[in-house]
Amino acid sequence: MEMPEARFIIKRRVWFGLAASVVGIGAWSWWAWSRQVPDAGPVRGAQPFVQLAGAGSADGSRILQEKAELMDPTPLFFPTEWNYGQRPLSEGRLRQPGQFFGSFEPKLIVAEQGIAPHVDEAAPVPEKLSDVLVQGNEAPFAGMGRVDTRVATLPVRAAYLEVSRVGEALNVIEQSLTGIQLPRTDFAPLEFMVVVGPSGLVGAPLLLTGSGWEEVDEYFRTYLTTTYHLGERLSPGRYRVVVGA
Repeated sequence: MEMPEARFIIKRRVWFGLAASVVGIGAWSWWAWSRQVPDAGPVRGAQPFVQLAGAGSADGSRILQEKAELMDPTPLFFPTEWNYGQRPLSEGRLRQPGQFFGSFEPKLIVAEQGIAPHVDEAAPVPEKLSDVLVQGNEAPFAGMGRVDTRVATLPVRAAYLEVSRVGEALNVIEQSLTGIQLPRTDFAPLEFMVVVGPSGLVGAPLLLTGSGWEEVDEYFRTYLTTTYHLGERLSPGRYRVVVGA
């Protein structure tokens, strides 16, 4: 059997533990309450203020001036001393008419006195003074900007022929037509469609785009068929024929 003294010792230890726990909880609660920060209330924005400065404090006046400029509510697009000025230009920046390119030396391709006169010697002698003025204005800027260079002479040709198979980009025939007598030399490029069979052209060339002159269209339609013999130069198929000057 358990002794009465042992029971007394156990009860004393239990009560001692409970008392220690109560004291610890109370001490921690007091410490936490003492560490709380008092509520400062709702945060307010910056309030308008008025601050006066005496005349004897130069540093204070400068600080107030800079603060006033920093907090100036004037819109930035209004003219201020920072973005707008009416100071006159310096003498080094002023230029009179004719002095803008004074620092650049002129580079003349044609001498000032070396421009040859461009006068039509075959023109008849004018009878009235107004005719002289009209002839003088025919080429007022002749010779300006010209350089004496030889220009290669282009070969003389009446027309140029290009033949390509329909649906293909490469030309089957590219040839300059020389020695032909055209009814007109000023014509737009014309285009034909031809169909070639085993025995030659099938029918006459079909005109797709005219040259602007009926006599030129008929001339080339006949030339390709009877003189140039286009059907004998091509294999069977459909072809696009372009003739230009």
